[in-house]
Order: sequence, then C-alpha cells, then structure tokens
Amino acid sequence: MNIYTKTGDKGQTSIIGGRVDKDDARVEAYGTIDELNAIIGKALTELEEATFGDICADLEKIQNELFDGGGDLANVMKERHYKLADEPIAEMEERIDVLMTEAPELQKFVLPGGSPAAATLHIARTVARRAERQTVTLMKQAQEGDVSPVVQRYLNRLSDYLFAASLVVNARLNINNNEYVRSANVFTTSKKKS
Repeated sequence: MNIYTKTGDKGQTSIIGGRVDKDDARVEAYGTIDELNAIIGKALTELEEATFGDICADLEKIQNELFDGGGDLANVMKERHYKLADEPIAEMEERIDVLMTEAPELQKFVLPGGSPAAATLHIARTVARRAERQTVTLMKQAQEGDVSPVVQRYLNRLSDYLFAASLVVNARLNINNNEYVRSANVFTTSKKKS
C-alpha cells in the first residue's frame, strides 16, 4: 500500500468535498488539531495507568473527539453532518470539576513544568489554545454555517481540562507546581472545607 499520492506536490490538499491550498485557514485549524492529538498521545506514553487511569481514559476519549472535530472542520460539503456535539463539552466540564477538587489550591499563575507528563499536558494546553484561535479565524472567514461552532467551544474547554489534568498529575506524583513569582493573586476561589 502506498501512503504517498503526489497529489499535494503543487501545494494543495483534499478536504471533504473539495481541494484547497495547504495554507488555507481551514487546513491550519484542523492541522493544529492533529498536532494537538499527537501531543496528547505523547502525554499518554508518560502516564502510568495504575496512577493515572482516569486521566488516561479521558485523554483517549479526547483523542477520538479531536478526530471528530478535525473532520468537522475539514468538511465543506453542502449537506454535512457534524460529528462533534455539545455533550462531550458538558462531560469535560464535569471532569474538570472533579480534577480541581484534587488539585492543590492556586493563588498565582503556574509555570509549565513539574513532571514530564505534566509538562507535556501544558504543551498540549497551549496548542489547544492555538487551535482555538485558528478556528475563530476560520469562523470569521467562512460563510455562516460553514464551520461548526462546537469545535471552538470544545477546544476552549479542552485547554481548561489540560490545565487541570497537569495540576493533578503533579499532585499525584508529589511534585509542587511552580508559581510565577511576579504574579498577583489571580485565583480567588478556594476549595470548600468539608
């Protein structure tokens, strides 16, 4: 089986329902989602199942949802059915709430780092933000209804999830998160005392 087709040698690529330049805003957005998916895959290789089984399950689910969202952005057919729905966003919010009950209380901005897995999750978080920005750019350029707004909302929530997961990974490994030393106190909510 050949994996090369040579059809992209002139700077264009196929999307669902057409062809566009490889630097098209649509390709930039779903290409960054692909990059994000790869980084999440790397994070999974750095997480021990015994300690991080819940987070691993979340990340594997997220990888499939990212494929759905990337496919939704790559679809320009007149009649289309989007795969990514709002339900995964609500589920992710629930997981963020659960993780934040376990995360250490924060007052200041956190510097990316700690364990290798937490650092990788921070990289994924920043790429999720870039993918979201590129999706917003695409939404501005496209005709109304040509881009599913669910993808942008999903990426926004995903970056929050990845931040929460990075905090919990360090906490379970008894590694302190490094705070930005010149940060004001920006997190004002504290955990409820039981």
